[in-house]
Amino acid sequence: MKSPIPIYVGFDPREAAAYHVFCQSVIERSSHPVQFIPLHRPMLDGFDGQKDGTNAFIYSRFLVPYLNDYKGWAIFADGDMVVLDDIANLWAEREAHFDKAAVVVKHDYQTKHPRKYIGTDIEADNTSYPRKNWSSVILWNCGHYHNQILTPKFVEQSPGSLLHRFQWLKDDRVGELDPKWNALAVEQDISAASLVHYTLGVPGIPHYTNCDGADHWHRAIKNMLKCGD
Repeated sequence: MKSPIPIYVGFDPREAAAYHVFCQSVIERSSHPVQFIPLHRPMLDGFDGQKDGTNAFIYSRFLVPYLNDYKGWAIFADGDMVVLDDIANLWAEREAHFDKAAVVVKHDYQTKHPRKYIGTDIEADNTSYPRKNWSSVILWNCGHYHNQILTPKFVEQSPGSLLHRFQWLKDDRVGELDPKWNALAVEQDISAASLVHYTLGVPGIPHYTNCDGADHWHRAIKNMLKCGD
């Protein structure tokens, strides 16, 4: 049997449904065993990386190489996503990027929406900045020499701009995924998406219930809640 794909997923108790919907969407389509590892702060042995931002895993994503013992490869994904393709196809991308330290969708856009999570306790400004959303899906080469700098201490002490823009790496060490692996609902055309990212708010939030691509999320949560059907 194949070894499971390690998938580290951002978990925030204020939107716990998002985590479980993401996992459901992966399980439904995967041809390969998977292992989900929630990045939930109380599980991270005292790590306190919440310097700013709206969610509770904004910096713990950069601990994935450390948590994976600086060995092999792993996937990180924000919880506010639905996968519409076989996750094994994303996993296979590591073969084409064997020499990269991280592989991401290299978004280059200005947001059309100045607020996110509208109508919730975590409503916040949605500002544009360089390399916005690059770090929301990461195919990590955990064993890459240049990722060994990513210790809990380094992540805690580094500015968010350095981390989210991958500035501990030279640009040529960051590989590029097809945009379909991180298609931003409402912000972009998601008609060809393999992974839909509800970056403004998941469709479980009333303001986004009928947003573009919401049907994928609602279908996944319905399947997640099945019991005896």
